[in-house]
Amino acid sequence: MRIDLHTHSTISDGTDSPTRLMMKAATSGLDVIALTDHDTFDGLEEAQAAGQRFGVRLLPGLEMTCHIGDRDVHLLGYGSRPDDPALSKELQITRASRLGRLDAICQKLTEAGMALTTQDVRGAAGSASSLGRPHIADAMVAKGYVEDRDEAFRDWLSDGKPAYVPRHSVALEEGIDLIHNAGGVVILAHPWGRGAQQVLTPQVIASLSAYHQLDGIEVEHQDHDQVTRRMLFDLGGRLGLVRTGASDYHGSGKKGHELGCNLTRETAYRELVTRIQMRGGILRVR
Repeated sequence: MRIDLHTHSTISDGTDSPTRLMMKAATSGLDVIALTDHDTFDGLEEAQAAGQRFGVRLLPGLEMTCHIGDRDVHLLGYGSRPDDPALSKELQITRASRLGRLDAICQKLTEAGMALTTQDVRGAAGSASSLGRPHIADAMVAKGYVEDRDEAFRDWLSDGKPAYVPRHSVALEEGIDLIHNAGGVVILAHPWGRGAQQVLTPQVIASLSAYHQLDGIEVEHQDHDQVTRRMLFDLGGRLGLVRTGASDYHGSGKKGHELGCNLTRETAYRELVTRIQMRGGILRVR
């Protein structure tokens, strides 16, 4: 089986609709795909219906933004019940925070000579229900201010850059508990990419595994070089964590992350499915 457990659609910051994503998964020879849009479940029903047509199994998921101190870290949650009250409430707060910072970022960019409004961003976002900096980047591209998303983030939107504005997120431990209590399993997304190794040390990961029942870590990811992948694979093995791999596909919104460029072993996928079933989570959306 060919299994890719980290992808995004136009419901968050990808450039393919859930239907087109599943169609591309089929043409890429994938058997199983997880749709993990940021802080939302809104694309799952469409993706599941498309997967049935194209012969690709969907594992319901999301990517949840959390923090350790002042550093963002991301969780991949699989099998959570979308109607869980506590998780739903937190995701609504997070999405509202995404909206709330649009004005502030647009104001910073306008003051820097790149006039931009929230209407411009909404226009670039299309059908997305979870708005974020990638949509601001797309609006900047549409205005001709930058060449692509990479330039927008590199020069303006990343932490420490002139137009960066922080937003709400939950503590990492709370995020793990919210996903677990909704019946899901929790994987640390690209734990040693983008400088996250500074806060997600082996000791921290071991503590999360021991006291918050972290289920696994994403090992095979484009942000990890081969040495990092081997170190994470060995660390996960020592801690009894499920070790996954995925593309982190965003369509044309992220370069070098083509569907299936990294894969999850079938044994790891089966373990995730077993844990979801044991926790009372879902493998199919209604």
